[in-house]
Amino acid sequence: MNHGIDTGILVAVAIQEHSLHRQAKLKLAELAANGDRFSLAPDVLSELIHITTDARRFSAPLTVDDAREFALGWWTANEVDQVFTKETATLQFFEWHRDHRLGRKRLFDTMLAATYHAAGVDSILTTNPKDFAVFGCFTCSTP
Repeated sequence: MNHGIDTGILVAVAIQEHSLHRQAKLKLAELAANGDRFSLAPDVLSELIHITTDARRFSAPLTVDDAREFALGWWTANEVDQVFTKETATLQFFEWHRDHRLGRKRLFDTMLAATYHAAGVDSILTTNPKDFAVFGCFTCSTP
């Protein structure tokens, strides 16, 4: 199975003080041990670096250098398929955003969902399954 990775899962893995740190690491390790693959969009990585370096969110945030290396490690991992937003995903984004009457705080997740959907991904690893349930085409796994 191939699982799209949402930013929250990687934040939980990267930040030791995160309440889901241990569970997220175990979930990813379990899926990888089963031979599952992961899909990752580049926008997840920029959001990951932004969040994990924010001292307002964490008492021990990552340095920008450490966050970038962590993100790069995931981007280049053997079990990760790099996924990019295509025209069909962009059109799906507009349709979903309109049809589900989503606001400005749902832009990133809607585009990510459309990108993964266009790539044939039907499972998303997330700490916020409600963000993706509205689309009706994903199974969401949480740590």
